[in-house]
Amino acid sequence: MATPLHDDICQLVRDPINVAALVHHVRAPEDGAIFTFDGFVRNQSHSRATLYLDYEAYETMALAKMREIAAQLHEKYKIHRVAIAHRLGRLQIGETSVFIAVSAPHRAAAFDACRFAIDTLKRTVPIWKKEYFEDGAVWADGELPPAPAATPHAKPAS
Repeated sequence: MATPLHDDICQLVRDPINVAALVHHVRAPEDGAIFTFDGFVRNQSHSRATLYLDYEAYETMALAKMREIAAQLHEKYKIHRVAIAHRLGRLQIGETSVFIAVSAPHRAAAFDACRFAIDTLKRTVPIWKKEYFEDGAVWADGELPPAPAATPHAKPAS
């Protein structure tokens, strides 16, 4: 396995993400900016009250894809360090599910790289979210089964 060129962190965790440690890791004297993205569990989805979320991943592939994203950031932007962490398992309302920190000498590169990182992660990393509601659960971007509805008796075809 090749040694990484940069001192980046890419991790999947089952305990709460240590946001402060990740920000501290990417911070360096030669940098002038750190941009972060903190994605956390909200209390509703599609106008329905969310109880909690469950995240699952194809872990080896997810970590490899996260490392690819970090490498792409270094190729595309003038940045210093990257930290990407995603939580797995059950998360309660308000808990961080994904955190990204990018440091750079200048704010524009850090900002652009952080945005690219979260957008690419959501599209390409095999992590799946199941949302739980009082009346059932659904995988994100999926549909709940229709609620049973009272229907009149069908009439025979004419």
